[in-house]
Amino acid sequence: MSNFTTIVTEFLLMEFSDTRELQILYSLLFFLFYSAGLMGNLLIVIVTTFDRRLHTPMYFFLRNLSIVDACFISVTVPQASINSLVNNRVISVTGCAAQIFLMTFMAYVEFTLLTVMARDRYVAICHPLLYPVIMSHRVCMQMTLICLFTGLLYAGFHTGYTFRLSFCQSNVIHQFFCDIPSLLKISCSETFGNTLSLLGSVVVIGVGCFAFITASYISIFSTVLRFPVKEDQRKAFSTCVPHIIVVSLFLISTSYVHLQPLSDSGSLKDVIISIFYSIIPPFLNPIIYSLRNKQIKEAIRIVVKRMLLLRNKA
Repeated sequence: MSNFTTIVTEFLLMEFSDTRELQILYSLLFFLFYSAGLMGNLLIVIVTTFDRRLHTPMYFFLRNLSIVDACFISVTVPQASINSLVNNRVISVTGCAAQIFLMTFMAYVEFTLLTVMARDRYVAICHPLLYPVIMSHRVCMQMTLICLFTGLLYAGFHTGYTFRLSFCQSNVIHQFFCDIPSLLKISCSETFGNTLSLLGSVVVIGVGCFAFITASYISIFSTVLRFPVKEDQRKAFSTCVPHIIVVSLFLISTSYVHLQPLSDSGSLKDVIISIFYSIIPPFLNPIIYSLRNKQIKEAIRIVVKRMLLLRNKA
């Protein structure tokens, strides 16, 4: 750690473009995505909190997912947009460590929450009579707290293990935010253990959660296809489709970023994929859920009407 602090005191992030006009354009574009994603997720949080019809386990987890998405998109995009506007690439060692910890924590919690949401759909469709007992409010709180606690352990381990390394060859990070693969590439220490632990944990957790989600939906689909009424089948599928889309979007982009060979990182293609993984899922999640869910759309209409009435009275 002493070598780290004496040799490198700050890092330089990758610029969106070498052209000043494009830097400003990209900055404004990313900030627009950020604002839309943040407002969309906060709207989901508001409607699922104040509409009593949505006080069910499904919307409890959706509210938590929206909170995580709002935090996830806030870790990197605002700072990247501001840095691009003021033409500043510098990030401190402390800021870099905080960014890595928060990104890792949010990504872990998001994926584990998506796994818990698959469990919720499985119980609701395959065991509807036992649903209030199996997915009680206490159980939902316990599942959420487990996701948060294990996420802290996971993020803390990988952040601490990464910043035990020495960085003496370069302080230029080939990414618009701090991430572990980019730091491993510029380290002058032996990184085999870091790479192995990162890939191992990603594979174990990713494969484990993916297998659980897949098994849940195999059971769900086999149960739904036995429903005698087509309308009941359609309603059951409509509650599952948004979750499947969100899981697929997050898993594909995350897997590509973390499972690629370390020597291939740092290209423009990887920066684009990182943008896709860190911005697009939190931006699209509220759109996917609100467009596919009638209760969410109805709750949003009620909230908007109330806001308009209050505005007119004022």
